[in-house]
Amino acid sequence: MIWLTWRQSHLKAASAAVVLAAFAVLLAVTGPHLASLYAGSKIGSCQGSDCGGPADDFLQQLYGSSLSGASSVDGTGTYWLLYLLGIVIILMAPAVIGIFWGAPLIAGELEAGTHYLAWNQSITRTRWLAVKLTLTGLAAMGVTETLSLMQAWWATPISRAVGRGGCCSPIAMNQFSPLVFATHGITPLGYAVFAFALGVTAGVLVRRAVPAMALTLAVFAVLQVVMPLWVRPHLFPPDHTITTLSSFAAINVPIERGTLTVIPDGFDSQPEGWVLSSGAVNTSGKPVSAVPAACMQVMQSGKASHPALLDCLDSHGIGIAVTYQPASRYWAFQWTETAIYVAFALALVGYCFWRIRRRLS
Repeated sequence: MIWLTWRQSHLKAASAAVVLAAFAVLLAVTGPHLASLYAGSKIGSCQGSDCGGPADDFLQQLYGSSLSGASSVDGTGTYWLLYLLGIVIILMAPAVIGIFWGAPLIAGELEAGTHYLAWNQSITRTRWLAVKLTLTGLAAMGVTETLSLMQAWWATPISRAVGRGGCCSPIAMNQFSPLVFATHGITPLGYAVFAFALGVTAGVLVRRAVPAMALTLAVFAVLQVVMPLWVRPHLFPPDHTITTLSSFAAINVPIERGTLTVIPDGFDSQPEGWVLSSGAVNTSGKPVSAVPAACMQVMQSGKASHPALLDCLDSHGIGIAVTYQPASRYWAFQWTETAIYVAFALALVGYCFWRIRRRLS
């Protein structure tokens, strides 16, 4: 049965090996130069809050430079594109596995009737399904996590710069950013095993490969939106604090209305934390929406975070109320979310065993 499963899946395994090899070569070629750029920056010699500036410079260099270090024509650096490419590949891997590995695994045999050949021999339905799920499922998890580990190795300089306070650049995504959280750590394992189990379950239910593939894509896409927006923020109770305006890397004060809006970016005391919400408050902790009249005079067009404006707002006792998840909870979130997806996957697999043994003839 193991040999038969391998014969049926060897083309998919070969395709996955080609993707892994190509991805590894791309990262291996560009990784050393990225590391050398980080080593040549001033981040390694800075201390504490002094690292924000060098980290910003390093990330801006990656965003606006080519692999040779020269400015690119369109202002978008090759390293930024490679960073996005790696994230997209890892995000797509579980969905591709669920659609092309999971959905046709059982549905293809049920549709063609080849499952009777195995069932009429000495192989039980339970063993037939168990071998298929185990071998293909382990391969799915291995491929996805290997992609994630390679990307994490390549992007280590970027992660370190963000951890040192780097912000204000499209490449400056901290560990809780939806794209980074979903492609690093152990969550790709949970996504892969769930997507695979979802595809198999869809195939068992629909009993036709193509509709099962469409159903897998629809359900997985919905859950990948629901989890970061409505589930993940509530896995653990957030922390609350009131801090100064200078604790944020950027604020925005629209001149035409004189309203005070805080952009939750670059929270200095928690550079790798997850800011859920923030708002301006006065010394009593009550929300403030209007810029004091005395501070309107120092506002300059296009320079809403001008130091003089910040000093004026600070002098009037305006601070920022922040609701956030501290960086120390990153792995707790990783393990919890992975456990949720694994639990869903186990439930789906259990249903598949029940239906194969009791309902399908």
